[in-house]
Amino acid sequence: MKFVAFERQKQGTGASRRLRITGRTPGIVYGGKGEPQLIELDHNALWHALKKEVFHSSILDMELNGQNSQVLLRDVQYHPFKQLVLHIDFQRVDANTKMHKKVPIHYSGEENSPAVKLDQCLVNHVLTELDIACLPKDLPEFISVDLSKLTKGQSLHLNDITLPAGVSAVTHGKPNPVLVSVVATKEEAPAADAAPAADAAKK
Repeated sequence: MKFVAFERQKQGTGASRRLRITGRTPGIVYGGKGEPQLIELDHNALWHALKKEVFHSSILDMELNGQNSQVLLRDVQYHPFKQLVLHIDFQRVDANTKMHKKVPIHYSGEENSPAVKLDQCLVNHVLTELDIACLPKDLPEFISVDLSKLTKGQSLHLNDITLPAGVSAVTHGKPNPVLVSVVATKEEAPAADAAPAADAAKK
């Protein structure tokens, strides 16, 4: 996905406030072999881009001063109650350096699983994103997980799925975290015996 950024000349709270009034969002690009660089973006275009999952989870092509470079979205600061982006951070991508990035998990097929179709269980998505490490060329937009074979009482762990080539999970001390759990719904209580109630009514 591509976006256009512009070089920002002034910094500081006052300058950023004046920039936002003109419909621009202040930001910064850092990392890689270059120095941190102040940038600004069109707020409306940025707001719409931020609604797309791909903008958060993939390598982006940034055009700045007529030159293209690859970056990752690293941080976004929103106004507490206004639809306003206060500041945005990007990190330059080095093609030969492994990077860490959280990517969304896309689950599918649970409605066709025995757990749901036969046993009317509830499927709980414990994790909705996964922290991964890979080279930029191997970065997936998302991780696909098929739940069509889930059964009652089953839990799906990280080791149960196959990650894309070149991708490894960063588990922060939890070697095999649970991705999905299957929860049985409560069985309906047996219907009360109507006979005693009828006898009591006759008395």
